[in-house]
Amino acid sequence: MSFDNAYESITEDNDSRWAFGTGFADPLEGVDTSHPSGVDSADLEAYCLMLGDDALVLSHRLQEWSTNAPELEDEVAIANIALDLLGQARLLLTRAGARSEDEYAFFRAEHEFRNVRLTELPRGDFAELTARLFVFTTWRLAILRRLTGSRDPVLAAIAEKGVKEVTYHRDYAARWVVRLGDGTAYSRDRMLEGFAVVWPYVGELFVPSDVEERLVSAGVGVDPASTEEEFRQVVAEVCAEARIPVPDAAAIPGVAGRAGRHGVHTEAMGYLLAELQSVARTHPEASW
Repeated sequence: MSFDNAYESITEDNDSRWAFGTGFADPLEGVDTSHPSGVDSADLEAYCLMLGDDALVLSHRLQEWSTNAPELEDEVAIANIALDLLGQARLLLTRAGARSEDEYAFFRAEHEFRNVRLTELPRGDFAELTARLFVFTTWRLAILRRLTGSRDPVLAAIAEKGVKEVTYHRDYAARWVVRLGDGTAYSRDRMLEGFAVVWPYVGELFVPSDVEERLVSAGVGVDPASTEEEFRQVVAEVCAEARIPVPDAAAIPGVAGRAGRHGVHTEAMGYLLAELQSVARTHPEASW
């Protein structure tokens, strides 16, 4: 592809480099997406939405750090983590299968999203970002490692790719936990305040939904409760290195026992979706 000038390069019809309605390739194109025997399609869709929504929503929160990170190096690192998570979301929403990835992302209502509430909390300050990213990636890495053994070869392959990415994400966040926790008295206090904001949402990460329990029995999904021991061991090791106490705070209850996996979210979720979906809903089917 060549152009005589820069204007032609951005105005060519059907240019696949541009997102939203411009012919982005199916990320699973050419992959055998048939379902494993004995697996309920509705359960598989719901499970993919859980993991995909976690990645999509946190990616959006990380994108809010563009031009707001404390240093240029972190600006690039956070943006790259957001892009990695967006890539995971695309694969998982496509694997969900009943609708397109754009329809899942832009044309579902709040109660249809299945992300854990930790991912949707307001952007907060850099210490909150560090605490949330460390907690989320430690938990997600444990999930993805187990998911590489899924009986669904597509999910196993998505997890294999995700393990490589999230290993880097967790290392980045853990280094900042140590840097802030073992820094000045002020940075230590900020790090503790960051954990105080996110820790009440940690308990939700290990509560299996009915869908997850059925897919564990089918050899496809991962029981999140099985990751808790590994999660707490990693947190203890990093907190020891940072010379800060292991966080401890009462869990935020759901509504009648229902939380993010059931479509029950915090007040922040509506504002997040209003921004995330505004262009697609204002100009449905648009392309540029």
